[in-house]
Amino acid sequence: MKYEGIVYRPPSEAYSLIIQVSVGCAHNKCSFCSMYKGKKFRIKSLEEVYEDLYEAREIYNHVERIFLADGDSLVLPMEKLSQILLKIKELFPECKRVSAYAAPRDILRKSLEELKQLKEMGIGIFYMGIESGSDIILKEIQKGVTSADIIEAGQKVKHSGIKLSVTFISGIGGKDKWQENARESARVISAINPDYVGLLTLMVEPGTQMYEDINSGKFKLLNPEEVMLETRELIKNINVTNCIFRSNHASNYVSLAGTLSQDKEKLINLIQDVLSGKYGYKPERFRSL
Repeated sequence: MKYEGIVYRPPSEAYSLIIQVSVGCAHNKCSFCSMYKGKKFRIKSLEEVYEDLYEAREIYNHVERIFLADGDSLVLPMEKLSQILLKIKELFPECKRVSAYAAPRDILRKSLEELKQLKEMGIGIFYMGIESGSDIILKEIQKGVTSADIIEAGQKVKHSGIKLSVTFISGIGGKDKWQENARESARVISAINPDYVGLLTLMVEPGTQMYEDINSGKFKLLNPEEVMLETRELIKNINVTNCIFRSNHASNYVSLAGTLSQDKEKLINLIQDVLSGKYGYKPERFRSL
């Protein structure tokens, strides 16, 4: 497979075949993100994608999951995306699920009927990076969408029957807006009722606008205790049913896992134990993106 640059995928796609159908991120303006800053966005030709699929078929005897990279593969026109999915069905009849990152704006550009068609052709789950439910914070991090856009996009995916995994970032509002981030993110999660919620903790790399803001003192990072206070406030305000919650990414200070809303009290009590000193925090040197 001819990958261009570093290829990223969700943790749950660790054992999936990764096929790069686009390079980089069409938006690529988020102030905290360095993932695709070194890439110029482009959509790969069908010939390039097919070549990778044929090569993978020769290498692997059995492929149950395929992840379409890069940052927002749903930006592809419906016709091209359909052709790729049909080729996957042809070459990998044993494949049980195709997945991809999906930006809210790309979801909104597709009709509900088109999303249902994608499900029929093999798309099983979309991963949507939301980061925060606060319109103030979304504007500050240059996300390019509003919370209303995010809710509309999330609900559209849910109505299509495709599973939806959303990610948020604790600490993305800094010390000044941790309550804003927690409560507004909970509002958005409750409105969408996604299948999965992943909570990461902010880590900022050189070369981003937020890194410069931290160095200048404009943006102040949360300490581990403040991150846990924010997480507690987030969980306390989420109202969903049968939503799998995970905060066990390498960036997190404390690993949390449960199903909301039935495990809400258990998670809050665990956070309280951490805050009271019963459990420690992951050392900074062991955190990573």
